[in-house]
Amino acid sequence: MRTYRSKSGPFLEQPFYRPADFESICVEALRSVELFPTSPSPVRIDRFIEKRFKVQPTYASLPPGVLGFTRFGANGVEEIVISQALDEEGTATAERRLRTTLAHEGGHGLLHAHLFALGDRPDSLFSGELAPDAPKIMCRDDVQTGVSTGKKPPYRWWEFQANQAMGTLLLPQSLVEKALETIIEKRGLLGVPVLSTGRRKDAIRLIAETFNVNPIVAHYRLDALYPTSAEQQLTL
Repeated sequence: MRTYRSKSGPFLEQPFYRPADFESICVEALRSVELFPTSPSPVRIDRFIEKRFKVQPTYASLPPGVLGFTRFGANGVEEIVISQALDEEGTATAERRLRTTLAHEGGHGLLHAHLFALGDRPDSLFSGELAPDAPKIMCRDDVQTGVSTGKKPPYRWWEFQANQAMGTLLLPQSLVEKALETIIEKRGLLGVPVLSTGRRKDAIRLIAETFNVNPIVAHYRLDALYPTSAEQQLTL
């Protein structure tokens, strides 16, 4: 992992991760606690949080639009708090959003704990919304889902990175590939795997159901693994 002097945000340093880095970090973390599924199926993300960070997620009333937050100490993750509203809603969509939020916070724990161990660290990345009694990263609804709240949110690289880890934790590439064996096409002389435009809706539905995530999460992950540009290039 390389680091750069941060041009934005509360940290002095900004870590740089390649797509392959997210995959290797998250898969290794799942395997280290024996929670990497042997076949395409939902990742036990709640159990992963407990075993990997030695904390049990708690639920509390949080400000509107805030799904959860991670509190850090010098030794890493000290607490992960999730919006009580997600836990109480009781719908399949809410359950999946809860899983997504846990994975997002797990992404922060895997990628950003070292930033809070440095001497010059922020009290909070969203100061004023919760009492800044300890360093924390908070997860907003629009950051996780990409849903517009009326104005374009500022780019926060730490949230982008946590979302990349979230997608990998819930949808590891090798398991996604297995789940899509009957949908993916091999094209060109090199047999490049392609997800055709006509099969994307089927693929999104299959991945959402197989891994227990909301369709929007499956959509973004498949776009990352099988960009439409790849199909267009091979068609030319």
